[in-house]
Amino acid sequence: MSLLDSIQSPRDLRRLDPEQLPKLADELRGEIVRAISRSGGYLSSNLGAVELTLALHYGLDTPRDQLIWDVGHQTFAHKMLTGRRDRMETVGRYGGLSPFCRRAESEYDILEAGHASTSISAALGLAVARDLRQDKHHIAAVIGDGAMTAGMAFEAMNQTGHLGKRLIVVLNDNSMSISPSSGALTHYLTELMAGRHYAKLKDDLKRILQKVPAVGTPMVEVARAVEEGIRQTFVPGSLFEELGFCYLGPVNGHSIAALLEAIEEAKDVDGPVLIHAITQPGKGYRPAEDEPVEYHGPPPFDLSTGVHKRAAGQPPTFTAIFGHTLLRLAQRDPRLVAITASMPDGTGLAPFGESFPDRLFNTGIAEQHSVTFAAGLALAGLRPVVAVYSTFLQRGFDQILHDVCRMNLPVAFAIDQAGLAGADGDAHHGVFDLAYLRMMPNLVIMAPKDENELQHMLATAAGALDHPAAVRYPRRTGFGVKLDAELRTLPPGKAELLRRGNAGTVWALGVMVKPTLEAAERLGRDGIELTVVNARFVKPLDREMLASQLADGGRLATVEEHALAGGFGSAVLEAITEMGLEGIETLCLGIPDRFVPHGSQQTLQQSLGLDSAGIYFRLRQFFAASRDRFGRGAEPVLL
Repeated sequence: MSLLDSIQSPRDLRRLDPEQLPKLADELRGEIVRAISRSGGYLSSNLGAVELTLALHYGLDTPRDQLIWDVGHQTFAHKMLTGRRDRMETVGRYGGLSPFCRRAESEYDILEAGHASTSISAALGLAVARDLRQDKHHIAAVIGDGAMTAGMAFEAMNQTGHLGKRLIVVLNDNSMSISPSSGALTHYLTELMAGRHYAKLKDDLKRILQKVPAVGTPMVEVARAVEEGIRQTFVPGSLFEELGFCYLGPVNGHSIAALLEAIEEAKDVDGPVLIHAITQPGKGYRPAEDEPVEYHGPPPFDLSTGVHKRAAGQPPTFTAIFGHTLLRLAQRDPRLVAITASMPDGTGLAPFGESFPDRLFNTGIAEQHSVTFAAGLALAGLRPVVAVYSTFLQRGFDQILHDVCRMNLPVAFAIDQAGLAGADGDAHHGVFDLAYLRMMPNLVIMAPKDENELQHMLATAAGALDHPAAVRYPRRTGFGVKLDAELRTLPPGKAELLRRGNAGTVWALGVMVKPTLEAAERLGRDGIELTVVNARFVKPLDREMLASQLADGGRLATVEEHALAGGFGSAVLEAITEMGLEGIETLCLGIPDRFVPHGSQQTLQQSLGLDSAGIYFRLRQFFAASRDRFGRGAEPVLL
């Protein structure tokens, strides 16, 4: 029997001898690679955190001692050690394990997070509560070096150092977030790796002083002065210690013995401690070691070769079309610059950076700074494009409103992964952006029905408009439509009429246009002929077309892959009310007022009634002369 077979909880783990842990690490690593090769998912970060996970659960008395994970995409070893090994192949699947921590899954999952840089803040809150209750347990937060580029992490460290609370922060330094980490902090951490020399000299000094007879305070002062001089020489800035943390490291993050020693030392410190662990993303699986970015979150792959199992002949993704189009726009407009919050690969900007390295700016995981940085670029006459996932743009809300829209600056927001993100679940579904963006004055908001329309909307947002603009598009392959050779701009606020009918009107937004058209064609065969409109613009809305279609009343439905609260349908209803249109029955299809779990996009759309069959059923009920005419047996089950 393998060691892993004997582990059902960290209590079982702590019964092992420390010398057995490296073998257990190998078994965990092999299990992770096998599981992800079949299902796809986060790989590089998980492989790099195996020894760190073992050491923390071995050295701490979890779950009494509380272990907090930042983001959670490096917690697969943690899941296996806490009783979930038999379900690892369900990670990201509908009804399966979450790819992140989930409180409902395990008492060992303390914090749920899909966004970076939250762990220290939450851990400090737990530490303050512990002390108010006069408890004695330890609290440890694991945060990556990429997440340390965010201001929130330093805001939390600033208060932690001020309060002086007992708290262990483990910095998992693998030089990447999703793409390789960048910025001055990354350079600083690289310099700290050279601090091994400092640690050795410090230990040597300690041994020498222990052999010197006690001669009073002057010798102590001399020793402190010598140590401070060495520290300033070999650890530039001593940033963490200046923030009030006892700094331990750098530590080999793949040496369980070294990690356990650091954890024991940290437990004895009466105040905040930072353990700086150096790890290698993709550790133990050669393809992931060689290409950690490519294997950050790969699809299923061949275990022996590492080759991804992608369907042949698929159209390019919306993300790839964005990257290609922006490159074309930059070639003809030298004012155009691009900004990414540590995701040049994930947002499709890598080709742009290769062609225009001086015009691509990677801010680190710092969405707030990214937006206001873009405002500064726009103030100087440039045309910045901020490429960001919908779920992460939420973090820049105030900056979009206050620093861009209030000054009416021509900043374009390329909002990737808008709509249902799939296996990453409620932490990453981009289903709230319309609700908070459309309230902002001066902002133009677009959503393309396909990849061809995407390229024209980008040309409109990044070149033609002198206002802030946002283009939202999904995480998926394109529909395979022909791409126009020439880019053109679209008239703001003009919708596209796709189908005429006399039984009522449906306005669809973005990638919901295709299934809505399919549903309308099927309804046409049932004798219910509908007008279908591609809205294109959420703001400004095409009120002229809307008013002409509803002048005599009638029935109107809207379809969107977005939360119904405050979304596209709400915008249409508001317009109907403001225009004083009467005698209109309405139906809004979208995502109900709840968080949607993880699962494939197809499964989630079906469960929400947002695939072509579900849209057909709902529209048939609504537009048929009698709602009971077709029965109710096929009604989708909403989440």
